[in-house]
Amino acid sequence: RKNKKRVPSFRKLLRTSKIKLDNKLKNKQYKQQSAAKKYRKEQKKLREAVRDAISRKPFPLEECKKKHVAEKQEEEEEDALPLDMMDEDDLKLMEDLAQKASFLTRDLSSNEPVHVKKRKRESVIDKYEKVPRRMQTEPEKEFIHLLPIKDKRGIIPQTVEKPVLHGAQDEEEDGEEMEEAEDFSQDHLPVLSPEEMAAQRRQKLQERKVHIAALASAILSEPDNNIKKLKELRAMLMEQDPNVAVIVRKLVMVSLMEIFKDIVPSYKIRPLTETEKATKVKKETQKLREFEEGLVSQYKFYLENLEQTIKDWKQRKLKKSNVISLKAYKGLAEIAVKCLCELLVALPHFNFHNNIIVLIVPLMNDASKMISQLCCEAVKKLFKQDKLGYASLGVVKVISGLVRGRNYDVRPEVLKVFLHLRIKEVELQKDSEDIAPKKKFMTYKEKRKNLSRMQRKWKKAEEKLERELLEAEASESKEKKLKLHTETLNIVFVTYFRILKKAQKSPLLPAVLEGLAKFAHLINVEFFDDLVIVLHSLIASGSLSYRESLHCVLSAFHILSGQGDVLNIDPMKFYTHLYKTLFSLHAGGTNDDIGIVLQCLDVMFAKRRKQVSQQRALAFLKRLSTLALHVLPNSSVGILATNRVLMQTFSKMDLLLDNESQGSGVYLPELDEPEHCNAQNTALWELHLLQRHYHPIVQKFAAHLIVGAPTEGSGALPLDLTQRPATELFETYSMREMTFNPPVASVTPRRKDTFSGMDSFIDEELNKQLQQHISETVVHKPLDFAKHLKESSLS
Repeated sequence: RKNKKRVPSFRKLLRTSKIKLDNKLKNKQYKQQSAAKKYRKEQKKLREAVRDAISRKPFPLEECKKKHVAEKQEEEEEDALPLDMMDEDDLKLMEDLAQKASFLTRDLSSNEPVHVKKRKRESVIDKYEKVPRRMQTEPEKEFIHLLPIKDKRGIIPQTVEKPVLHGAQDEEEDGEEMEEAEDFSQDHLPVLSPEEMAAQRRQKLQERKVHIAALASAILSEPDNNIKKLKELRAMLMEQDPNVAVIVRKLVMVSLMEIFKDIVPSYKIRPLTETEKATKVKKETQKLREFEEGLVSQYKFYLENLEQTIKDWKQRKLKKSNVISLKAYKGLAEIAVKCLCELLVALPHFNFHNNIIVLIVPLMNDASKMISQLCCEAVKKLFKQDKLGYASLGVVKVISGLVRGRNYDVRPEVLKVFLHLRIKEVELQKDSEDIAPKKKFMTYKEKRKNLSRMQRKWKKAEEKLERELLEAEASESKEKKLKLHTETLNIVFVTYFRILKKAQKSPLLPAVLEGLAKFAHLINVEFFDDLVIVLHSLIASGSLSYRESLHCVLSAFHILSGQGDVLNIDPMKFYTHLYKTLFSLHAGGTNDDIGIVLQCLDVMFAKRRKQVSQQRALAFLKRLSTLALHVLPNSSVGILATNRVLMQTFSKMDLLLDNESQGSGVYLPELDEPEHCNAQNTALWELHLLQRHYHPIVQKFAAHLIVGAPTEGSGALPLDLTQRPATELFETYSMREMTFNPPVASVTPRRKDTFSGMDSFIDEELNKQLQQHISETVVHKPLDFAKHLKESSLS
């Protein structure tokens, strides 16, 4: 009779209630427990029987026979009635036949008659009683208990004597057995050469590649119908062949990542409620639900596999059944991290994106530089392409928790990713579009009151069209985006302020100051006064590097140039610090810091032109011109572009183009106070040197500044140089590739010409003496340096 019970389909499982499934699971577990309990009881009885059989004292065979004979006689006396009817000769003959038959058919340890029927359910202890007894004189033998055998008669225990080695015979036998085993292995397992092994490996690898490609193409062609093949492809992540396991697993990881990027829908799949599951739907809807549920489950298992690979590598742990070495696990972990980074950037809207963030963010602080760089780059890409701000908010929350949980002992690169947040366009003041009242649709009463029937009809069609346009646009409202950005920035500033308060000597301080310099204009006005005091105290402490102090200055001026205009804070100490430290820059390692200096100068002078005095502007113009002589060409171009802005922004800057002094005092270049160095009494003689600079753009800027930086005319600069800011010019003409931009023309050395009119400047008598001296033959006499000593000793 065939078993008509089938495995329930996936659709039937969906319709089955949760209570029924729980009851089935409980019944299954109960049956398993009862079967295990029954097996344990049988094993316990078996062990007790073996223990009793071993511990019982063996009786001699003769006594046992006498005992059984006595019992037999008693039984014969009881059953004497049928035997009295037989002759003595017949009785003796039957006894002899019975003894002969028992020799072949019964156990030696038993004296019972052969024809006694065995009991169907004989106890285990009685069976062990039939085991032959050992005499006391025999040496004890060790037995190995094997698993028992069960047949119709019951459980039959199995034991084997423990083999005892006897010297050379056993060694010879072992040697013979080993030789036979070797001969057998040689006959059945032929030895392969390295070339054959490599060819076999290539063949296996090619077969796996073809199989992966076939599954992937089938899934991509019809994802709805071939969702089960995702499971088959994911099962190849557990490849067990040691020759190709590493490469196959890597290929499967990358293939699954690309498949999910292609077939995942552009929305988040939510789990169905109990009501939705119980509702009957169309076949197409049911098919779509099954596809979505299968996709989410396979995606979840895939992410778990990637996570487990990374954890095993981090913990240096290998499974017992694993076929991959610990060294190869590093390559697998790197591929797993790359796949997670790709999914983080490509699928920010899909399920389990927060789980991926929780996996990736701690790896940004990994000891491996390559893995840390991979994760940081992925987060930067996510920040740059995140228009709404949901994903950015999630990442910022996890990073803030990581920094706090590690007690601020993280890589600076972890905090530097904040600089790539897309929040720089957000302003605290609302745009005119936001301030304007939104257009509301007219109510029914207003339409009846103000419009005719035809107008109401047209108005209804117009409103319907506007609603459809708004739905088709599907753009997030500015208020919602602003709310997300505000929450994100609050978490960023909380992280920054914690580090400024608790970890001022941390290596994270440069990243914090750089972040404050970028987002300072978005900080709440209440924190401005305290923040400026903290920045000045950091500069005054002297523990910062030059680049960090520049970031402090830049942050302070960003604060004061935005909403900080309303505050009564004098930034003169920041002007003085920058003026004093300008000569720390040179053409060596600090050349890259000039980009930050140019940003500081732009905020300090261009955006605060009304708060800057003429003496301060003249002092900075003179010092910057001197600095342009001993930096790289791109830095000179940026500095001269800044000087051009100063000359066009502030009046009377042409005082420095005149050689005559204007006013009392002497210029003091070594003084660190820009207000009191008398810069109006000097001249920009550096521009004449810069006019002969080897870089053509520097020459153009120097010639432009010498004539007073005109906006038009023969001395004006071309538009491509005037319309770009100084920081952009600094980056454009950079020398990072060790080449000049534009190329510098090679200069041929000039031959020095002799001065022809030299004789005209010499007196006639002097000229005669020179000619006479030249015409005379020169006699070289030996020099005697001790001549005067000899003369003094003679006298």
